Amino acid sequence: MTSSPKNRGLGPISSAPLSLEELASRTAEPAKKLEAWHSRGLIGREGEDVFSVEDIGRVRLIHQFLHYGHSLDDIYNALHNPDSARQFYLDEMTSHLSTPRFTLAESAELAGLDLDQARTFVEATGVADSAGMLEEDDIGCLSSLKVALDAGYPPDALMQVLRVYADLMRRAAEVGHRTSHLYLHHQPGTEHTQESHEQLFSRVEPLVEPVLMYFFRKGAIQAAWDDMLMHLEEESGLVDPPEVPGQIRQAIMFVDLASFTPLAEAMGDLKAAEVVSRFAEMVRIANVRCHGRVVKQIGDGFMIVFPECYSAVSFALELEQRAVSEPQFPAIRVGLHYGPVLYREGDYIGSNVNIASRLADTADRHQILVSAEVRNRARELEGVEWTRIGQQRLKGLAAEVELFEPRPATTETIEKVTDPVCGMELGKGEVAARLTRNGVEHSFCSDACLRQFVRAPEKYTAVSA
Repeated sequence: MTSSPKNRGLGPISSAPLSLEELASRTAEPAKKLEAWHSRGLIGREGEDVFSVEDIGRVRLIHQFLHYGHSLDDIYNALHNPDSARQFYLDEMTSHLSTPRFTLAESAELAGLDLDQARTFVEATGVADSAGMLEEDDIGCLSSLKVALDAGYPPDALMQVLRVYADLMRRAAEVGHRTSHLYLHHQPGTEHTQESHEQLFSRVEPLVEPVLMYFFRKGAIQAAWDDMLMHLEEESGLVDPPEVPGQIRQAIMFVDLASFTPLAEAMGDLKAAEVVSRFAEMVRIANVRCHGRVVKQIGDGFMIVFPECYSAVSFALELEQRAVSEPQFPAIRVGLHYGPVLYREGDYIGSNVNIASRLADTADRHQILVSAEVRNRARELEGVEWTRIGQQRLKGLAAEVELFEPRPATTETIEKVTDPVCGMELGKGEVAARLTRNGVEHSFCSDACLRQFVRAPEKYTAVSA
């Protein structure tokens, strides 16, 4: 029988003062370093040789400041700034730091887990504090881990799940805090006092867990449907059985903006980010109708997977039409391939993923490049014409790939011209300036792009259509 956590580990920190040695134990910082910080007024109180739980938070803050390259003088000024929101965050951390702490060995014993299993969990999820200590919540999670292992859940698969959960929840927490800071603290016209910040967070914080669980339940329902379809396909012999654990067949798509680099260079990061936000909205709206799943977004590019090729091709054609219809928007390009991939921690890896990525890199503006595997499975898609591009050797791939381009059988042509500087496509009424050079008329989305062109016309080889 394991003993209660209450009788083990480093107990909770009360309002009682901490000695220098106790502070060093709690923070994993050498006592001599802490003593030097104390003498500089960074921790503790002047004239006193004892510390409080708040100093644990201060030590962590100082450590991060140093990691970011700031000097001790800079840190002193930051910590003693009377207008700083420091105290608000320290108060939050203090309540967390006041809980009991346990070593890894103690935690494993209390949870009934093998020490190596507990170590694998801690290393995979990064839940230990800077001193390598764990809390009662961590022991609770270790106990749940033991239940799953005892029930027969494969250890490697369980670690995949836990790593994804840890990464996603850490990212969700970061987004909540970081976005609040950037949009409440820095945005013009949203000046908040410390008191109003505390009132806001006191009202919003209780909503976080219910909202997270709401989205988890919605995702779980969709995942259950997808899982049921996979089981039925496998049991009915409609698909080949996986050759290795975690292998599934998917249509893999990469899509991005064809001229994002010159656009960002010409317009700056803020305007480029606004274009990416518009693009992301298009992707997600079209995706809802076509049963795809956005795996990741990297800059202006998206990786999306589909269970079959009909939906994938339909999505690509709809997204292209949305981009063409969007005012002042760059062209997109799409690469799409179908085949077996390995599913690992919510991501997809393998040579077929690489092929899809290379197809997107090869595609021209407004082009949807697909492999023969996609065309063969979606060739009967209504309202679509297929053009054979032929065999091509893609970068990094030894064998040639046969390429096809799907296009709508009937579509309304929208006449647009292309800004040679930023690559933005402009419809009627969207051209801000024009310039004729060497008998060719160039159109620009702004006077700024016109000025850049005039300064170095030879740099911009794109010609308005």
